[in-house]
Amino acid sequence: MKSLKAQLHTLSNSEEELMILEKRHPGGPESNFQSHLKKIGLFPLRPTTLEVFQINLGKMCNQVCKHCHVDAGPDRKEIMERHTMDLCLQVIQREESMNCVDLTGGAPELNPNFRWFVSEIRAIRPELKIIVRCNLTIILANPRFNDLPGFFAKNRIEVVSSLPYFSAMKTDSQRGEGVFEKSIQALKLLNQVGYGRRGTGLVLNLVYNPSGAFLPGLQSELEAEFKTKLWDRFGVEFNSLFTITNLPISRFLEYLLRSENYEFYMEKLLSSFNPLAAAEVMCRNTVSVGWDGYLYDCDFNQMLDLKVDAAKSTHLSDWDAQSLSDRSIVVYNHCFGCTAGAGSSCGGATSK
Repeated sequence: MKSLKAQLHTLSNSEEELMILEKRHPGGPESNFQSHLKKIGLFPLRPTTLEVFQINLGKMCNQVCKHCHVDAGPDRKEIMERHTMDLCLQVIQREESMNCVDLTGGAPELNPNFRWFVSEIRAIRPELKIIVRCNLTIILANPRFNDLPGFFAKNRIEVVSSLPYFSAMKTDSQRGEGVFEKSIQALKLLNQVGYGRRGTGLVLNLVYNPSGAFLPGLQSELEAEFKTKLWDRFGVEFNSLFTITNLPISRFLEYLLRSENYEFYMEKLLSSFNPLAAAEVMCRNTVSVGWDGYLYDCDFNQMLDLKVDAAKSTHLSDWDAQSLSDRSIVVYNHCFGCTAGAGSSCGGATSK
């Protein structure tokens, strides 16, 4: 039988990752994610009300981060086209329960229609929360992006940005040489237009991902430490810190295999399964849209090419709210990452 490392070179990316993720744990078949949901009465996992519409505007990025589950980078050509954005706008206008549009990538700002799209969303639904997952360095990557802080502020965008640590060594080791210094510069520019400052209403949240095969610490404690260190050292302010568990897919899965930490990490996720976090997983109130318009339960499933299990609605072009509401959410063993410890979502920990 081939080793896990050898298997990475025999199948397409999504196939090989699913094969590895479904490898049985020492506990046998009952240790898989579906079995855990059955024990707490949550299988099949069903959606609640659609609140979050997460849209991947493309996989192109100016960075190549080691933990990136999108496998994004400068060489990626997948980009959402305007006609697909038009389909997104139709859904946003129609689905009244939706209260948040979450724009992600890659670097979503690299999509040539990014600003038009944001402005259209704001015009159609002025009350909506619009999140942009900005990697910070994009603001300094090219003069044409230097005015992004002002554009974000004008459109009342909530900015969510990854910052692995409050020091250069840990940040650069995960996200690339020089990224920390540029990130601090970008944070200061965001602060200058009011982001992260009390009373402005301009929300700036940071994201912490562990740099190795371990779970994040307590979110409230890490937030307090980040706020103190970033203010004392750099005069930087922000609103909240989100702790997100690295899921064993894409580049992080490759790291786990190379470092021979895969089994250890999966057993850690399994043993830390939290029923309260399982009930609050983000896929229950979210639909994720790929750059090509296909629909997924979350952006992690999107990267594994696990489309929604809705017979009448797998693409924006055949959007059917009832079919999506009646679906069963597709789960695999990578889902243990969202239910371990305090839980993990795109908005941070889900339980105490």
